[in-house]
Amino acid sequence: MIFSTSIRPANYANHPGGNRSKDCAASWAQEVTVLRSRLLAILLISTCILSGVAASASPVAVRYREGLIHGFLVLSTLDGVAIAAGDLTQVARGDQVTTQLAFRFKDGSRQEETTVFSQRGTFRLIFYHLVQKGPSFKNASDLSVMCATGQVTVRYTDDDGKEKVANEHLALPPDLGNGLIPTLLMNIRDGTRQIEVPMVVAAPKPRLVKIVVIAQGTEPFSLAGFSREAMHYVAKVDLGGVAGVVAPMVGKQPPDSQIWILGGEAPVFLKSETQSYMGGPMWRIELVSPVWPQASGAESKKGTATKH
Repeated sequence: MIFSTSIRPANYANHPGGNRSKDCAASWAQEVTVLRSRLLAILLISTCILSGVAASASPVAVRYREGLIHGFLVLSTLDGVAIAAGDLTQVARGDQVTTQLAFRFKDGSRQEETTVFSQRGTFRLIFYHLVQKGPSFKNASDLSVMCATGQVTVRYTDDDGKEKVANEHLALPPDLGNGLIPTLLMNIRDGTRQIEVPMVVAAPKPRLVKIVVIAQGTEPFSLAGFSREAMHYVAKVDLGGVAGVVAPMVGKQPPDSQIWILGGEAPVFLKSETQSYMGGPMWRIELVSPVWPQASGAESKKGTATKH
């Protein structure tokens, strides 16, 4: 963010000729220095106040241990058109958990995400792997992150269809959040307004960014006509540095993601709206139930009679 500020002291108009004398010039400079000092103090105080608002930038403590899961998901456009069906499987062995999310697209594309993490006191990422291939993606990509060594590898095809590989050794923080954000949100303390989660992204060169997740309050939904409330979160990508300043100007700033979590004693992920790849469309992920073939009335009665 760039600020343009013009500051003149209150008694500037009293200086003859617009502050021509050396004494007046010295007085003006002194007043400008005082005003700048006061402005700096105000900014520092404001920063301290904002940073003190129920925020978390450290590893999230384990409140609810992850276990065995097999869930079904649907991936759709924001207009509600289903484009892929997914399976979410999770297995825990001791303190180590492996989560796999696989989407099968109608056009033959595939997206597979594997997240391995530990839940010993706090959640800590061990390994992450994301594969995106097929017509639904502008470029095929394969991102892997090995946290113990800091090795990050990206395999991708460029706009000319040529395969390329980028290898980087990054100083990865202990609270890296690739594949973990829904889990972290299900475990944060009530009243937490904001968390900051570092993540590795491929653009295509691997780099670290910060995801700032902010609570937006509750929103109503219903189950079979019964009213419930979910916590709504907005996740913003903070690119940081010069890239963070330039990105919005050139249209490269990723759009905000939306996440809905049902809280309580057994919190659960409900829905998200996010960009799956840089420059791609926003897609919605939701829980879904199996749909059975509709049996005819005669077949239904026959089945009931057979059971008796």
